[in-house]
Amino acid sequence: MSEAKKLYRSKTDRKILGVCGGFAEYFDVDVTIMRIIFLVLLLCAGGGLLAYLICALVMPEKK
Repeated sequence: MSEAKKLYRSKTDRKILGVCGGFAEYFDVDVTIMRIIFLVLLLCAGGGLLAYLICALVMPEKK
């Protein structure tokens, strides 16, 4: 059986808290795409900052 994928904050690919890096590793996409998604959410809906902060509090850091 393969081990289930887990979502962690990145320790290596981070600018602030590693949330975008963690999402990029989990979904296997470029981290720049994740940063653009969070930026668009921040500018359009205003929910990007809140989502980022909640993820930073909830997601454990990769060991």
